[in-house]
Amino acid sequence: MTLQTKVRLGAMMFLEYFIWGAWYVTVATWLSTTLHFSGQQVGIVAGATAVGAIIAPFFVGVVADKLFATEKILGVLHLAGGVLLLLASQQGGFAALYSIILLYCLCYMPTIALTNSLSFRQMSDPKIEFGGIRVLGTCGWIVAGLLIGSLGLEATSHPLQIAAGASIFMGLYCFTLPHTPPLARGGKQEKATGIFPKESLSLLKERSMAVFAIASFLICIPLQFYYAFTNLFLNQSGVRNAAGKMSGGQFSELFCMLLIPWFFRRLGVKYMLASGMLAWVVRYVLFAYGDAGPRMWMLWGGILLHGICYDFFFVTGQIYIDRKAPAALRAAAQGLISLITYGLGMFVGSWLSGAVVEHFAGATVNGSVLYQWRPIWVFSAVTSAVVLVAFLFTFRDTDTHEPSIPLAEPMREVPL
Repeated sequence: MTLQTKVRLGAMMFLEYFIWGAWYVTVATWLSTTLHFSGQQVGIVAGATAVGAIIAPFFVGVVADKLFATEKILGVLHLAGGVLLLLASQQGGFAALYSIILLYCLCYMPTIALTNSLSFRQMSDPKIEFGGIRVLGTCGWIVAGLLIGSLGLEATSHPLQIAAGASIFMGLYCFTLPHTPPLARGGKQEKATGIFPKESLSLLKERSMAVFAIASFLICIPLQFYYAFTNLFLNQSGVRNAAGKMSGGQFSELFCMLLIPWFFRRLGVKYMLASGMLAWVVRYVLFAYGDAGPRMWMLWGGILLHGICYDFFFVTGQIYIDRKAPAALRAAAQGLISLITYGLGMFVGSWLSGAVVEHFAGATVNGSVLYQWRPIWVFSAVTSAVVLVAFLFTFRDTDTHEPSIPLAEPMREVPL
């Protein structure tokens, strides 16, 4: 892969995650503080990304693998998404706002798997090269958080407008990306005879893949508590510039990327995934007992664990899927894991997190509800721990080939 291609793919990843980080991190604060939505309504809106992730793979896997060039699909989806974000920023009622955000997520969520598959297609060895490209996505998320936090926009609709502008720019940029035609052309495969490729589902017949898929679904249920409510939690706890501080989690991702090759050689897939799950348990415990005063270090600890939480589970999972799937089905396979994690798991998690947060609603101040955060985070920690234990006793990686990853080369992934 040439330097020019690396730069172009890196810019793609930067914009991809700048867009998501610009609006998603702070949307709960805007909805709760300014629009006075209930905890359940906040969870439902945050969970729109999960609905998008559920529906997207049912057509994107077929379209990208069999019908149209990936870069063209990306361009169209991001242009439509930019218009929808602008419309969403002008809404004040739950029904209208949720409907538009849902339509937006149907456009955006497919692009996560598509940017991954496009990148993999341009690489000779994704296990080595993907890290250096995907790390620019984390940089995009960091820049978005620092920008929104430093400007004090967390409780406004401006983050959606910034994301909209970036999405339109990204849409235009995608048409300039390296041409990535569908692989599965020719014969009967060229016809979209099914909405979801049966070949992708057949991957789950292998025990290790099936256990991985189930664990991914289950762990993403408590994970949605973090993605949907952390910014609101930090603001209600009295943490200043919460969005900017949350970008510390993405800084830790950059550091953890340097550690992944070392840990991959010593731990393997199973214990890399388990380490990511364990980090979620520890994070929630720290959130439960931390505060903005003497125990601010605990909140910082929970934030900075994001590198292990995200990289060791999601990044390892993405590379694991790419290793298992045949070349012609990799876009569909990435779509499948997006369906399971960002889709089904986050969908159930968005409903559950909203219900749990609403259950622990406290006093109302200036129209905004203050929540009892300790039991909320304890619930999340216990749920994550149960999934971790079950995974440790059931998962076995039947692929005995360990990837050869030079320690000098950082690896990289998919809160986020």
